[in-house]
Amino acid sequence: MLPGLCLSLLLMESATPALAEDGERPTLTVYTYESFVAEWGPGPGVEKAFEAQCRCDLNFVSLGGGVDILQRLRLEGDSTQADVVLGLDMNLIEEARRLELLAPHGVDLTPLDLPISWNDDTFLPYDWGRFAFIYDSEVLPEPPKSFEELLDAPEDLKVIISDPRTSVPGLGLLLWIKHVYGDQADEAWQRLQPHILTVASGWSQAYFSLFMNGEAPMVLSYSTSPAYHMAVDETDRYQAAEFSEGHYLQIETAAMLAGSEHPELAQQFMDFVLSKDFQREIPLGNVMYPAIDLGDELPEVFGRLIDPGSFTFSPQEVSANRQSWIREWLNATSH
Repeated sequence: MLPGLCLSLLLMESATPALAEDGERPTLTVYTYESFVAEWGPGPGVEKAFEAQCRCDLNFVSLGGGVDILQRLRLEGDSTQADVVLGLDMNLIEEARRLELLAPHGVDLTPLDLPISWNDDTFLPYDWGRFAFIYDSEVLPEPPKSFEELLDAPEDLKVIISDPRTSVPGLGLLLWIKHVYGDQADEAWQRLQPHILTVASGWSQAYFSLFMNGEAPMVLSYSTSPAYHMAVDETDRYQAAEFSEGHYLQIETAAMLAGSEHPELAQQFMDFVLSKDFQREIPLGNVMYPAIDLGDELPEVFGRLIDPGSFTFSPQEVSANRQSWIREWLNATSH
């Protein structure tokens, strides 16, 4: 055997977690959200690609969304069975950090290709997008072009939104309106209230159970959502309304647990997150922008999406104000 090849094999062996003493493959447990592990989501492809290199079993535990992941960690504390959490977005990471359950990810951030700078050593981005209202162009040929147009529209224009207490997109809308309207956010919610058909508990219910069944012509989602319909359904029927005030940015992250029973395997997964094998599953699986530049591997439909201006609060601002802003929303919409 050539010396160089021998050294390479030794390095590969040392980087791969060993089998358990009983000969069974170790299991890496990842808490994530239901749409990630759906048959059409990125989970199956990520699982297949990672298991091909890790000599392990990847076990996804499906929770309702990012808010549910945070709540599960808070309830379980040091006894959590998770090795990795996948799906805490930047609006939840400060609250997760304060639980003191997470470890530095140790991943080189140089490959990141995000609309903002990122240097967090605990939370590793894996995709990003912008919140937007998706509309059915066959029912609503001329959508609102701003929040003001939506708020001033006739009351028969109905939208479906999600609950900010239980849904990441719902929280995103709360922050979007707060960023645009500031101290007048409660008034904006009162003006929006007549247009709200229903407040769904989560994105899947809002989008698939209600919007796709024609319950309303507009739904809160992401500016990237039309990419799936273009690429998979081969239709331009569903589009994102571009608002002149700008759109709120979301970045989703992965993090590893300090108390993981398989720290080497958890680290291997974190390193895998920014690989092309993981990232190529994001555009049409999670229907979001990948966290790295995929070049020609990015589906061409992403070039046909709106590209609005975007903004965000810092994670620290959200953590400090989330509960009071939710109370403001509840008070404004309870009349």
